[in-house]
Amino acid sequence: METTQSPPANTEKTEVQKAATSTKPLSATEEDFRIRPSRTQSSGFRIGVVIAVIVLLVAGFFAYRYFTSYESTDDAQVDGHVNSISARVSGHVIKLNVEDNQYVPAGTVLVEIDPADYQVAYERAKADFEDAQAAAVAAGVNVPITSVNTTSQVSSTEADVNSARAGIQVAKQQFEAAKAQLQEAEANNVKAQNDLVRYKQLVDKQEISQQQYDQATAAAKASAAGVEAARASADAAQQQVTQAQGKLVQAQANWSNANTAPRQMQVIRARATSALAEAQRKKADLDQAALNLQYTKIVAPVNGIVSNRTVEVGQNVAPGQELMKIINLDDIWITANFKETQLRNMKIGQRVTVEVDANGRSYNGKVDSVAGASGARFSLLPPENATGNYVKVVQRIPVKIVLDPGANNDHQLRPGMSVTPKVWTR
Repeated sequence: METTQSPPANTEKTEVQKAATSTKPLSATEEDFRIRPSRTQSSGFRIGVVIAVIVLLVAGFFAYRYFTSYESTDDAQVDGHVNSISARVSGHVIKLNVEDNQYVPAGTVLVEIDPADYQVAYERAKADFEDAQAAAVAAGVNVPITSVNTTSQVSSTEADVNSARAGIQVAKQQFEAAKAQLQEAEANNVKAQNDLVRYKQLVDKQEISQQQYDQATAAAKASAAGVEAARASADAAQQQVTQAQGKLVQAQANWSNANTAPRQMQVIRARATSALAEAQRKKADLDQAALNLQYTKIVAPVNGIVSNRTVEVGQNVAPGQELMKIINLDDIWITANFKETQLRNMKIGQRVTVEVDANGRSYNGKVDSVAGASGARFSLLPPENATGNYVKVVQRIPVKIVLDPGANNDHQLRPGMSVTPKVWTR
């Protein structure tokens, strides 16, 4: 029986249709397979696969975002200030007030040195200062007294000079007056002597009485005596002139001496200044002695833990000798050595999570600063490439991370502990 061929679209049959038109009997398993489609061909399976792929993609995206949002390194440790405690004066240790690993607040007396010698030095310096201070006060008081005396002396000698000059003028005038009186007496004497000669001739002729002649003789003698007296007065007046001139010379000498008062005042002021400077030097010695006495008690400069104590009671210590160390746990930070390739997106101020190996805790902080050079540059023998045999090695750069305030109030973080910081760059 011939069958006509249907169009291609109608001739295409599924395996299920072929099985339905087949005259071969089917088993029970084949019947179930014919009735139910395969699991991979079901729509639910396909939807599940799509959802799983989407979930994986989303999870991968968020995982990528997370792992690329921070930079981490295990080459990091807690860092802090290590304060070295040393003696500032030499002496014998008489008391030790702390032990290793003891917490001490700032100002605690750690070690006491025998203060006997420094107490004696202080008392001696104090006595020297008081003596120098008294000398400076005396020298200072002497300045105005000397100034007043020298000023009065200058004025007095200047007045003496003026008085001596006036005395010379008076003496010269008196001398001139005495010379005039001498000339007058000599003229009168000449007249009296001439009258005596004439009266002698008249009395010899008995033309005048003897009484008149005697009067003329007495007048002549009196006139001669007057001349001598006038001459003596003139000589005395001349001596007064000479004496007045001598007084002027002496007054001028005194005045010249008094005019040296400014230089004398300079000397007095210089002595006073020197005495004051000496007092100040003694004061400095006293202050130094007081400091040395204070240095016999060695105190803690900061809060911290006493470590590496090497001093013992009875030991003689010298200035600069290290006695112990104090670790300040209130001011610590993290020094993390990141690879230079990790610094690309790292900036100052970014948040940091620090995981500590010692206690398993996490601390928060931020990036404070980046070192000015790699760690290799700070080594004892920095690497160099003078031969040209160069191999590129990824360098590590120290990064300082500061913790949030109060993060180490329990003092569990200690310098040198290993930590793992995560710097959140996104």
